[in-house]
Amino acid sequence: MVQYRRNLIPGGTFFFTVTLADRRSSALVDHVGVLRTAFRNARNLKPFVIDAIVILPDHLHAILTLPDGDADFPGRWKSIKAWFTRGIIAAGASVLRDHRGEYLLWQPRFWEHTIHDEHDFERCANYIHFNPVKHGLVSSPIAWPYTSLDRYVRAGILPRDWGGDGRNDAFGFGERAE
Repeated sequence: MVQYRRNLIPGGTFFFTVTLADRRSSALVDHVGVLRTAFRNARNLKPFVIDAIVILPDHLHAILTLPDGDADFPGRWKSIKAWFTRGIIAAGASVLRDHRGEYLLWQPRFWEHTIHDEHDFERCANYIHFNPVKHGLVSSPIAWPYTSLDRYVRAGILPRDWGGDGRNDAFGFGERAE
């Protein structure tokens, strides 16, 4: 088995991508209330700050900051995934199990990137907020309801029309062109 090296920096700020096993699923937006509860429950057990987030049908991106002296983001994601899985099952959703009886809702791992400075933070937050346009879900970033962009607009950090009309990725928030 491959050994993954996590950059476990106490009090660090990290960008994450967390994905469902079935990339055709829309469980995250179908059960967004359950996902919000899962985040609240996880934060009550082990605090963290959600600096930016977008919830898409089959995956989410988030920037989280951990408390000083604490580097356990893997434990937080384990808790969020478990609370969400239990919550949607309680709501009547059917979730497949493997031969050991473990639920197959989530991809077993997640991707993380350590935020290095303010420029890196801004780049990652912009990527998060533009992501629904990139995936063709809306034509303007502010139109997507499951994002922290509205919080940035209310705080005066970004204008309401940030990201344009989405007809092209003039800001370069998508993946790099080959």
